[in-house]
Amino acid sequence: MKSYRFLNLIIIAALTLAMVTGCKKEKDEPETVSDADGNIYTAVAIGQQVWLRENLKTTSYSNGDPVPQVTDETEWLNLNDGAYCSYDNNPASAITYGMLYNWFAATDQRNLCPDGWHVPDYNDWTTLIDFLGGEAVAGGKLKEDGIVHWKAPNTGATDSYSFTALPAGFRLGGAFSEPGYYAVLWSSSEADTDDGWILDILSSSEKASLEHAYKQDGFSIRCIKD
Repeated sequence: MKSYRFLNLIIIAALTLAMVTGCKKEKDEPETVSDADGNIYTAVAIGQQVWLRENLKTTSYSNGDPVPQVTDETEWLNLNDGAYCSYDNNPASAITYGMLYNWFAATDQRNLCPDGWHVPDYNDWTTLIDFLGGEAVAGGKLKEDGIVHWKAPNTGATDSYSFTALPAGFRLGGAFSEPGYYAVLWSSSEADTDDGWILDILSSSEKASLEHAYKQDGFSIRCIKD
């Protein structure tokens, strides 16, 4: 009888361990989200906010409507409606860096982000920066560390919260900047009639600055959970 009791204890202990291990694995698995095109993103919690770890890649709004792709420099410069492009009009760049969008796409009511997510507004970025210790140091904590994608010196980069900001380059005045030096992310907030607010992160600094830029410029987008 004692041997049966001992065997039962072993079985119970093994089942309990399996359940605990399974629950822990499920708990530790990061949340994933898909956009209207089926692209998969990983979510990360930073303070009380939840962000996507990757730049947006979608070519469709959340209702399935296509976002116009504009490659021509003059046409892009004169847009007053939503549009996207890949860096240097090279689709392969989107695999790593995501797409570039103008402010009109970022603020379209059809929503570029997955359902339950949105393009951050000015206050969303301010909350993140404050949690990270202020503009003077927030950029370093957001940037991917090392110089695989960032140009040296990638000052202060630690990627402390796995946000993994990447230097995707941008489309300014219809022309493309060189990648590696800047991560520029749209806000949905308007600065004035011509400009929208952006978050600007540099390879040469650990700052993260809230600035504004022309609505026709093409920048990256990171989505935040509703």
